[in-house]
Amino acid sequence: MMKSKIFSLFTLVTAAFAMTACGESDDPDTSYSVIIPSNTEVNEFDRWLQANYNKPYNIDFKYRYEEIEGDFNFYLVPARYDDAVTMAHLVKYLCIDTYSEVAGTEFTCRYFPKMFYTVGEWEYQNNGTFILGTAEGGRKIFLAGLNYLSECLGDAEALNYYYFKTIHHEFTHILNQTKPIPASFRTITANGYVADNWSESPWNVEYKNNGFISSYSQHSYTEDFAEMMSIYIINSAEEWEALLASGSASSRELILQKLDIVRDYMMSNYRIDIDDLRSVLQRRQADVVAGKVDLSDVSVN
Repeated sequence: MMKSKIFSLFTLVTAAFAMTACGESDDPDTSYSVIIPSNTEVNEFDRWLQANYNKPYNIDFKYRYEEIEGDFNFYLVPARYDDAVTMAHLVKYLCIDTYSEVAGTEFTCRYFPKMFYTVGEWEYQNNGTFILGTAEGGRKIFLAGLNYLSECLGDAEALNYYYFKTIHHEFTHILNQTKPIPASFRTITANGYVADNWSESPWNVEYKNNGFISSYSQHSYTEDFAEMMSIYIINSAEEWEALLASGSASSRELILQKLDIVRDYMMSNYRIDIDDLRSVLQRRQADVVAGKVDLSDVSVN
């Protein structure tokens, strides 16, 4: 089964859990359990997920801890219930509804991954990075680090860095599994891909001048393509220009050549104008940051 991963530099997160001890009189409420016991009850959130994910899109949003869905190579913990509720709202508003608005619900139903699995902690590597999320088999997106989500609310840059660029990045991989990346994309910076060395010096510093939009883009042409797509749409036009301006003139031209291929790929294969997609996403991001979106309501009308 094909699996792709997106990483972050370890030094960019310093959040820690606040641990609270349970007294002997504290009995667990199985209806809000974040682990699947045999007596788990259906709660309001389960019914909300059924109405907003399962029924309209055939998407399963798994927030309770299921060992088989994770990676046995890492120590994982469940996502907190409230953070899972918040993330479910955010994924729907910023991702599912965004693509549906631009490309139609038929596109979203056909291509969007059919499972999201969430955990509370990141998957820490021994090379100074941690895994933000993975896409598996074109059907599943794994999201880590939900227990830090509340610290990012109100900050679009943080939300994108730790969570939503990951989803757009991984969804791009899923689209690439349906329609392959054009061969011309591979040739633009063909000698610049360095695999797992992307996080090491000098590649973690000099990537812009080598024609890459991010350090991780240097991993492979598939990651480069997904980084180009995801970074373009999560940034405003002004922010994108600032990213380009931070590199050399020659690197700017290389990045723009790649962007032209990404733009043509999305239009010719999926009838999606990435500028329209960016515009809709930017509007929705602004709504979230301004507090205009209720991220806790799980009532079903």
